[in-house]
Amino acid sequence: MKDTHVHILCGDSFGGSMKQALKGLGWTDSHKLIILRENYAIGPLDQLDTLVGRKLRSDWFRQHIQEYFTVSDECDREYTELLDNLEQIPEQAKIVIWTGSNASEQAGLRLTVHLLGNRENELIVMDAGAICEELFNRPDAFINYCHSGEIPSDKLREALLRIDVGSRLSASHIARLSQDWLKISGQSGVLRIWQKDALQEVPADYYDSYLLEKLDSLTPPPGEDGFLKSARLVGEAIGYCEQYVGDAYFEHRVRELIYSGVLEIKGVHTAMRFYSIRRKKG
Repeated sequence: MKDTHVHILCGDSFGGSMKQALKGLGWTDSHKLIILRENYAIGPLDQLDTLVGRKLRSDWFRQHIQEYFTVSDECDREYTELLDNLEQIPEQAKIVIWTGSNASEQAGLRLTVHLLGNRENELIVMDAGAICEELFNRPDAFINYCHSGEIPSDKLREALLRIDVGSRLSASHIARLSQDWLKISGQSGVLRIWQKDALQEVPADYYDSYLLEKLDSLTPPPGEDGFLKSARLVGEAIGYCEQYVGDAYFEHRVRELIYSGVLEIKGVHTAMRFYSIRRKKG
């Protein structure tokens, strides 16, 4: 059977749920997946279409978020694989790009549209979170999805059944999204948010005051001399943040606050579970 649809989405978690949803509908023979595995909300994007730019991105991750990238050319391999997958999309297939109300998925949408160039395939954009909120939220029980990876496969099945009413991209819309990507990837920062229906670059320390406020609001366990597990602080920050950033970036900023002398540490900061932090005294 020929591929009728190719779904492009961000994140392995979302990809796993989508695979289950397609299987539940019996669509796996005709619907294929392309997964963008990087978090485009963080890390440099400058010159990502060049080997130099991809090396800079890989180097940043290795230096600041070590658990994400252990190979020096990881970004280059991901980007090359993405180009290969896009090139193999059949001419007759509809391309469905899934996005959400967060910087990573919105940047992924713009990158994908830019890389697709002048392909003749029909392009459809679907916001899984918005669809599921509309379908399932009630006044007495509702979920606002920060990113699509939070959506279970049974709800995604219902979203998939609404592909035909998805937003079809016109030539002018495609051109605007491609220009958006060029603007984003021409910036030199390492942190982006989705605000007022636009991608915005913000300073690397944008969340530092937020992290400190969360730390001050939490009660350390008895007998710990005011020290709180780093993992608890990061979990609290993720739980209440209106943006999707990822735990790794928050933990990176905790370490930066330690290096700058704002926080002090007890333990070894090889992983969040191994160390605790508190405001530096004196």
